[in-house]
Amino acid sequence: MKKEVKVRPFLHIYAFALVWLLWALFLPLFALLHFAGVFAASLTVSLLVRRLFPGKTYFVPIPEEPFSSGDPEVDELVREGERAIMEMRRLRKQITDPGVGKQVNEIIAVSDKIVHNLMEDPAHFRGVRRFLNYYLPTTLKLLHTYDRMGAQGVAGENITGGMQQIETALDMMVAAYQKQLDALFAKKALDVETEIDVLEQILKQEGLHDVD
Repeated sequence: MKKEVKVRPFLHIYAFALVWLLWALFLPLFALLHFAGVFAASLTVSLLVRRLFPGKTYFVPIPEEPFSSGDPEVDELVREGERAIMEMRRLRKQITDPGVGKQVNEIIAVSDKIVHNLMEDPAHFRGVRRFLNYYLPTTLKLLHTYDRMGAQGVAGENITGGMQQIETALDMMVAAYQKQLDALFAKKALDVETEIDVLEQILKQEGLHDVD
């Protein structure tokens, strides 16, 4: 979210003062009428300059309030997850292989959804704690290693083999991350099923649903 900030130059103030200076140098300034005249002239010139130079409008990002669930453990877990995702996005920019880039994009997208689900429902804390404390940091470590190996510019046996192992592991991690996200909705899916069953029973009782 951004807010509009308008910055006006100080030229109209300088113009106002300049008119007073020029009047004092070349015109009389000892009667009340003289003061009224110089004030009117200064104000007119100042308004004219302000219209000619209205300033510029900038849109400044509004800092977001840090997330707070009221539970320090949940808040710390969210911060750790956000830091890991930010670092993965940085590393993703270094990856030129389209296949690996696609894998990392999927991991980032699913990780982001998992963290946001925790923010929306802190009750998921137990379900995602191991994921955010172990799987996400381990994935990040693998990406760091992949980045360092790729930066060597050498297709040696160890470097090439190591990078291929990480690429294979990323496939496995994508599937694991997707299962983790799906698991967060197990209880909601059960709740939906229960609600539909109750609704069906009520509709039958009211004669609004045909019984097979």
